[in-house]
Order: sequence, then structure tokens, then C-alpha cells
Amino acid sequence: MFKRKSVNVAALIALGVAAPVFAQQAAPAQQLERVEVTGSRIKTLNTETASPVISLGAEAIKVEGKRDVESLLNNLPQVFADQGGQVSNGSTGTATVNLRNLGADRTLVLINGRRMPAGSPRSLPTDLNQIPVSLIKRVEVLTGGASAVYGSDAVAGVVNFVMNDKFEGVEVEANYSFFNHSQQNDKIQALVASRAATNPSQYKVPGDISADGKVMDFSLTMGSNFADNKGNATLFVSRKTTDALLQSQRDFTACALNYNRNNAANAFGGFTCGGSGTSFPGQFSDFSNYALTVADANGTPRNYSGATDAYNFGPLNYFQRPSTRYTAAAFAHYDISDAARVYAELNFHDDSTVAQIAPSGSFFNQVTVSYENPLLSQGFKDAFHAANVADGNGTFNKAGDTHTLFIGRRNVEGGGRQDDIRHTSYRGVVGVKGEINPALSYDAYALVGRVVYQETYKNDFSIARTARALDVVADANGNAVCRSALDGTDPNCVPWNIWKLGGVTPQALGYVQTPGFQKGFTATAVTGATVSGDLTDYGIKSPMASSGLGFAVGLERRVEKMELSTDAAFTTGDLAGQGGPTIGVGGQYAVNDVFTELRMPLIEKMPFVEQLSLTASYRKSNYSTKKKTDTYGLGLEYAPIKEVKFRGSFQQASRAANVIELFSAQGLGLYDNDADPCAGAAPTRSLADCARTGVTAGQYGRIPDSPAGQYNQISGGNPNLTPETSKSTTFGVILQPMRNTSVSLDYFNIKVKDTIGTRGAVNILNECLNTGASSSCSLIKRDAVGSLWLTPNAYIVNTNFNIGEVETEGVDIAADSTFKLGEWGSLNTSIVGTYLNKYVEGAGGDDCAGKFGDGNCGTPLPKWRHKLRFSWNTPWGVNLAATLRHIDSVKHDNPASTAQVASLAARDYLDLAASYKLTKNVTIRAAVNNLLDKDPPIRTNGAGFTNGNTYPQVYEANGRQISLNVTAKF
Repeated sequence: MFKRKSVNVAALIALGVAAPVFAQQAAPAQQLERVEVTGSRIKTLNTETASPVISLGAEAIKVEGKRDVESLLNNLPQVFADQGGQVSNGSTGTATVNLRNLGADRTLVLINGRRMPAGSPRSLPTDLNQIPVSLIKRVEVLTGGASAVYGSDAVAGVVNFVMNDKFEGVEVEANYSFFNHSQQNDKIQALVASRAATNPSQYKVPGDISADGKVMDFSLTMGSNFADNKGNATLFVSRKTTDALLQSQRDFTACALNYNRNNAANAFGGFTCGGSGTSFPGQFSDFSNYALTVADANGTPRNYSGATDAYNFGPLNYFQRPSTRYTAAAFAHYDISDAARVYAELNFHDDSTVAQIAPSGSFFNQVTVSYENPLLSQGFKDAFHAANVADGNGTFNKAGDTHTLFIGRRNVEGGGRQDDIRHTSYRGVVGVKGEINPALSYDAYALVGRVVYQETYKNDFSIARTARALDVVADANGNAVCRSALDGTDPNCVPWNIWKLGGVTPQALGYVQTPGFQKGFTATAVTGATVSGDLTDYGIKSPMASSGLGFAVGLERRVEKMELSTDAAFTTGDLAGQGGPTIGVGGQYAVNDVFTELRMPLIEKMPFVEQLSLTASYRKSNYSTKKKTDTYGLGLEYAPIKEVKFRGSFQQASRAANVIELFSAQGLGLYDNDADPCAGAAPTRSLADCARTGVTAGQYGRIPDSPAGQYNQISGGNPNLTPETSKSTTFGVILQPMRNTSVSLDYFNIKVKDTIGTRGAVNILNECLNTGASSSCSLIKRDAVGSLWLTPNAYIVNTNFNIGEVETEGVDIAADSTFKLGEWGSLNTSIVGTYLNKYVEGAGGDDCAGKFGDGNCGTPLPKWRHKLRFSWNTPWGVNLAATLRHIDSVKHDNPASTAQVASLAARDYLDLAASYKLTKNVTIRAAVNNLLDKDPPIRTNGAGFTNGNTYPQVYEANGRQISLNVTAKF
């Protein structure tokens, strides 16, 4: 009863590649055991399901040479970019999986078929960092809705990590990997070198890299049977460290790129080094009469030039975040009898990581300076006087005169902003399962999970303190002091002298710099019970089939809770580098489910009908938020002969709003855009178009644009959200024309309605400009000068709504074939690929299949991706593998835009791997990913999961990766 047979694929271990779950060759009846396959709670002899399942085995994981789960999954063509270790600006410190590009919130992640806790109070999708790679027995990926079987969130599909929880012996594993890279982008190198000639402090061409971005991890697994093999206990511990990799270490990320398609034929390929107007030694402007910077240590001003003075914010950004991770797990079970096996799972994970981006500073905060400020040179005073006179604001040439301006100045003296993030997670499961009788079995369990979150944001600036540190007067002795120190309002204030080179003191830096703190937790509690069985022996079966009705029925209760607390600096929005306040949030909800599942063989082993089976599932969910959902699924399998099987399924799935989406406070934040098309001296849109967004005739042509390409938005939760619903349809065919050869072809269509999310500030702005729709234009709020960024009164409302729908459609292909080579071993060839035919967000929206962009389409969605592997397994203890990975080219979603590259070229990667059984107990492995050291396609710095002018979660961005593994088992 309690032996569990792995869901195998012919030669899967030899393959080392993700493979579809196919039926196996016939074996003696007494060796067959019923197993539970991802996508169903019914135990069956047949490891195929009506919905496609891709499996990745333990040896396949080792062959990959990847030591993080996100990279393993991102190599599958069904998975798209999301949070991960190469995201720095906007990082949550987690790694998430995004099936079919429907969002990580719509992908359910399981361990041994049971839920994991929410990832973080900042981002609730499951954190893949919690899963120890060395302990994975296999990964099963089911694409398509599965909410009727597993509950909410399984809209795009399910990723189930089956752990090695019945281990015998001792296994020690050590892994080491690093990147090796030759700088090869001659045009970008020439561009950076040209800027380095005049600004060597911010621009430097990196040299070739022999080894960087190192990753090391060590693990120990111990296990033993006990009590005459009635029980087993398994213990696992590991430690993993990842070194930081800076954007300054790659030529194509050495500066923040801008692009002009009209100049594509020039020496730099149309690219220029852009940057931020929040610069060093600063930009001082009233956005009308002058824009100045500091020329020397005497405080002499000169005209600011965006072409040469913009700050290169790229080099300090992490291209790979450093992290330290500790993991422990324990599994145990004991067979009291055939009627009862008690089992337990314990998981612990502690992960600390740092995301670093460019320095903080004064991000064009509005400042009023007085004529009495002794730090002002005469040159600045003269410029301010002229501006006051020109604007009719009096003079600036005597005591009592004041001038208001905007200051954009980087805190270069204090270094980059560092977001120090720590997640500590706990997960425990206890349960009992067994046989009620030979036909019926049960499984009852309780699960608790908790993630504790801590964040310290370092090297940011206090907006309030900065304002006081710039309001400077002379004391009775002629010393420059803060006005607030002189009048006693803030006796600790120290003047921040940015009016000359070298004027900032450590004491001033200590005053204006301030950290921010956040902490919180997520908690998950699940109790569930399932009864399943095979009613063949009771005669409940079709008269044309030998197998009877299989069923599962159960109850489940789940409680989700989260809380995020923020300190005063975050809550009040006093941190200059955050773009607005971060307000604490807390809440919880509960859901009670009842579910059932049926599998009925209708016809078996008849002429032209080797098998015809029907499956059905249903789940009723009642939420404490007064929402109810009904989800169901239908599946059909038809095999006219053993070698050919047709399968199809229809699923209606659901996803209820999570705690963040429901309850998070609304507040001001930032979004990225290439430019405000209504700003600048020469707006790219007409006055009539811009008037739709709130621009007046007097403002048109005079609105200052954001030098950093960042604008304000209001984001936050909505307690009135209703559950999403999705309908997914799959149908396909499995061919097994010969022994050890299988091919599958599956069509999929998934349509999600009432999607929970934000419309996107860029989309709102573009729709208003293009159509004048009040639903968009009413969400745009410009300030007194017409900007979308200068003051807190300028923003686009981008809060959560049930915004519409998304539909994706395509075809998956999977095949594997193993050929015996006699005394030479065996040769295996395998491929998994996906053709994306359609991806549309919103009714009548753009089809983003084969596109990327900064608005509607975002992260690249290539039409075709595949992974082709050749493996040779020799009888001499040596196994070799070569993998070809292909990512199709993508076009920009706005062909008319000249500010972005028209397309990102296709990429083909070659990976090599080898293993050698050194002794009976010791195996060594080596792998080289991206053997040819191909650079990723580059674009401008911008939106989505971009980092370093590319998409490092999509493409191999760091160069050639070399990994070594030693495993000793006793």
C-alpha cells in the first residue's frame, strides 16, 4: 500500500531534460502500483492525464548546472520571466514562476502536492527560494486550470515539487559555479569610452572576466529506515552563497542606454548613454529660465547639459544580487498498519539578499533659498536674481529675498541605495493516510506555513531633513548653520553644502541620510481530508470496460493572513528614493472548500477503442469575504490503438483576490516611461491630444519632463474585488510509434476574465491620448505646471480593479526517443517547445505574441521557444549531454516609436554537460551553459523586468556559466 512509484518517462534520468509524462512499457501486473499524478487526486495505474504534464527529474536538474529553481523553470518554454535573482530595482527578494505569462499570482506552487506559504508580505506569490534544489526528486508542471483539484490560484497551472522524502544513507553534495565572459559589444564599448574621456568617474569600459558571479552551495542528506522498514526519517541541511555582480562588469550595461532609430547607422548603432537629471554634482533649475550645475570648488555655476551631465545610474546596480541562504528539511513516516501511515514534513529556509541601485539624493525636490545663505556663490545669486526678475517675483539681491527652485542632486558621497531583505520561512505538515479497505483509501493532514519578512533600506535621504539642511543662514559669528538649528527647531541639523565641489561633509551626510525599516509576515494554515478509491470490485463500471469508476472526494479549509508594518520614514513618504509612502497593511481571509473528482473508463480493449475514459472534477469554495466560486473540469482520453492516444480537457478555474490586492493602502509611487509625450519644449503629441490628459494651452510646450523617465502613480488595494475566472481548453495527441519513442502535440487556450490587477499607468496615458476615453482620462491628474512627476499633486491613478481579460493560445510539442547502441550504451534525443499563437490583454487589445514593449506588451513574448537535448549514456560511467535552446526574435509593440529598438534578435544557446562515476560512491559533474558566451539582445533602460538594458530573466545576460558538482553517497 505504502510504496510509491515515481512518475517515470522512458530514459528520463538519462535525458536530463524536461519531458512529458507518458505511459510506460508494460510490466508484470504484480509490479504495478497506483500513483497520484499532478493534476488529479485519484490514484491510478495510468500516469498520463487529460491535461499535459511536463516532468523534470533529479538528474536532469544536475545536468542543467543551475543551482536555483527559478533558472530551471525559466528554461522551460511554458514559463516566462518574473521576480528572480537578477532583478535589482523593484526586487522583492523572492523568486517566482509565471506560467503562460499569466502572472505568478495565477500559478499554484506545491510541495508533495500540498501548498506552500505566501512568499512575502510585499509579494504574495510563492517564493521558489524556499525549495532546496538538491532535495528535489522531480518537478511536475501542469499547464492549464486546475482549481477544481487544488483550489484557488491554479489558473495558469500547477508546479509540484516532489521531494526526496524517503532517503537511505548519507549524501554529501558540493556545487560551485561562476561566469566567464569576454566583452564583445564593440559599439557600446566605443560609446562608453567616448564618455569616459570627459567623465572618467562615471564611465569605464570593463575588461574581460575570468570568473565572477560565483555561487557555492553545500548540502547534506541523511536518511534511514527503522522499525523493520515500517518507517523512514530523512534530514537535509544546506548552505548557499551567491556573489554580487555589478552592471559595471559588463560592457552592454556600463551605461544606461537611450536610443534613436534615426541614428541607427552611426558609430554607436543609434545608442547613446542616457541617464538621470538627478545628477552629480547636481542640477539646479526653475524649469523656465535656467538649468545650472557646479563647475568647481569655488561654487561657480555653469549651464547644465543633459547630453554630458546626466548621471550614469547603471554601473552601481546589481546585475546579480548577493545572497546567503540556509535551508533545512525533515521528513518522516511510520506505518502503524495498512490502515494508517502517519507522516510529517518540516521545512526551514532563511535567505538574506541585497538589492543595490544608484545613490539617493534630492530628486528635484522644491527648495526655497534665501539671499542670506552664505554657501551661495555670487554666480548662483546672479542667476536667481535674473530668474526672479524675469518671472515677476521680485529680486534676489538683498537680505530677505528668496528664490524657489528644484534641485536634482545625487548622493554620490554616500554610495548606492541598498535594500537589505531577509525572508525566514517555516512550513510543517502532519497527517495520516491509509486503506479503509482494498478499494478505498484516505488522507487527512494539517499544514501551517509562515514567512517572516525584514527589510532595511539603507543610504536613502530624508526629504524633510534635506529641506532643513538646504535652508542655511549665518550665525552671529558668520558660520553657515541651518535655520532650524539656529531657531531650535532641529538643533541636530547640519548644512548640506552642495553649492560647490567637495562641500559635503561626513557630518552633513550623517544628518540627511536615513534608513527605512519594514517588517511583517505571511501565514498559511490548511486542513484537509480526502477519500479516494477504485470501485471496480464493486461492479461500478462500464459494461465495455474492465476498470471501474475511480473517485476522490474531500474537504479543505484554508486561512491566509499577512501583515506589513512600516516605520515613520516609509509611512510618511519621507524617503526620497522611494517615490512616495509605503503604508503598512494587514488582513486575512478564510475559504472552505468541498471537492470531488471522477474518472470513468468507458471502453477498454475493443476494436478501434483501446481506451476511452472520461474525467470530471468540481469544487465549491466559500470565502469569508462573502465571495463564492464554482470551478469544474472535464477531460476525455481516447486511444484507438496502444500507440496513439488523443486527449482533451476543459477547465473552469478561479482565483480570489489575495490580501495585498484587497487591503493594501493606496499611496504614491513611481512608474517608468520613456517620456511624457506632452512634456518638453517640443511635445510629440498635439495640443488637442494632450488636452485630453489635462494639459492647458498655456502649459503646452513648457512642461518639464522627468529627467529620469520616472513619473508618479497612485497604487493600492480594493476590498470590492471579485474572483477571477478562467476557461482553459487543451486537446492533443500522444504518439508512441516504437519502443522508447514518444511524441506529444497539445493545443492550449486560456482565457481569464475579471482579471485582478492594474491597467498600467503607461496604458492609461496612451489610451487617453489616443481615444479620449473618460475611463482613462479621468485617472490622470497633472499638477499646476502640467507635469506628471514634479509634485505629489501629479499622478495617474493605477489601483487594483477587475480590469478585464487576458487570452493566450498556442501549441506545446514534446518528444523523446532512446536508441540502444549495444556495448556503446544508449543515445537519447529530446525536445520540448512552445509556439505562442496569441496573447491578448483586454477586449480588442494588442496581440503581444512575438512582441515586447514598454506599454501593452512589456516583457518579451517570443512566438517560438524550444529546448533540444542529445544525451549519450555510456557503460563506462560517463554520460554526455548537449542542449540547444532557442528564443525567437520579438518586435517592439510600437513600430512608430523611434526611441526604442525595433526588435530584439533571436538567441540560440549551446549548453554542454558531462558526468563521471569516479567510484561506486562518488560522481563528478561539469556543465557549461551558454558555451559560446553570447550577449543578450539589448534595448534601452526601461520598464518591466529589465535590468542593465536587457531582460536578464529571459536571456543569458551574464555570459558563459561554468559549474562543477561533486556528489558522494554512502
